[in-house]
Amino acid sequence: MKVWHKRRTVHQVTDARPSLTEDIGKREKYYLIKMGIRLVCLILAFTVPAPLPVRLLLFAGAIFLPYVAVIGANAPQKGVPVDSDMHETGQSEIPRHRREIGS
Repeated sequence: MKVWHKRRTVHQVTDARPSLTEDIGKREKYYLIKMGIRLVCLILAFTVPAPLPVRLLLFAGAIFLPYVAVIGANAPQKGVPVDSDMHETGQSEIPRHRREIGS
């Protein structure tokens, strides 16, 4: 006896933000990639017998990449407009002290 189950339709919300876990994972990945590049720059700056301008460029990468990595990891999400529908329709935000739903 075969039992046929009806497949459920999965609806996706296209303008929803990714989950917090997914967002943190993405930020950690980009941070670790940039810090890995920094480590490579630092190692190459000390070990490769290159001309002075190349070594200075590698040192600059090793010095400034941590700043770029931290700023990038703390940057707000891109691609999802924040409260775009409120500004287009002329609606204003509910004051913080009135955010509860009353009866």
